[in-house]
Formats: sequence, C-alpha cells, structure tokens
Amino acid sequence: MAATKSRPLSPHLTIWRWGPHMAVSILHRVTGGALTVAGLALLVWWLMALAGGPDSYGKFVTAAKHPLGLVVLIGLTWAFFQHTLSGIRHLIMDSGNGFEIQGNKKGAVATIILSLLLTAAVWAFFLGRTA
Repeated sequence: MAATKSRPLSPHLTIWRWGPHMAVSILHRVTGGALTVAGLALLVWWLMALAGGPDSYGKFVTAAKHPLGLVVLIGLTWAFFQHTLSGIRHLIMDSGNGFEIQGNKKGAVATIILSLLLTAAVWAFFLGRTA
C-alpha cells in the first residue's frame, strides 16, 4: 500500500486577518437570508391580514406596533439597506474597481455606516409621522 503524503490545507477563516470587508461579505449573506426568511414571512402575514379584513389587519398592526414588532421591522429595514448597499459594492467590484485593500475596506465601512444612517432616517420619518 502506498504511503499517503500530507497535503496542504486550503486557507480558511482562522488564518486570515479579519477586517470590515470580510464582515460585510458575511453580512451580505446573512442579511440576504434574513430578508428571504423573515422578510418574506412578514410580507405574507401582512398580505393575509389585508385580505382577512379589518379585524385581521388590526391584529397585524397591533403586533407591528409592539416594541418587539418594531425591533423586527427596524432590523429588517437595516438588513434591506445593508444588503442593497453591499450588493452595489459587489457590483462595483465586479466591474473591476475597488479591489485595492484600502478602497475595499473604505467601501465596506461605508456600507455599514450608510445602512445605519438610512435606517435611522426612514424610521425617524415613520415614527415622526405617527406622533
């Protein structure tokens, strides 16, 4: 029987230095999953509540206005903006731009900051209108 030679391992997360570009890449996948699962479930619930009449819709609105409901809605809003901005960043990189490490990191940080600012602006608008 032939002796097995030790083969090199592929690089994995434990050998790379973490940076914002890696975090945003992972966030892109996580937010996509959250939007697909939680966002779609919430959308279906909302549409069924609309179709169910005033009582059904009233229950949905009550749940949405509950503090936990607001946390979920704000979280989904942030996930939407983060995923969208990260997708734009990836599109720019697909065109061949933004691969230099400093520019890549700045773009990653910009997606995080802009997603937080856009989420805050949207919810300041919505919560300010209902007050």
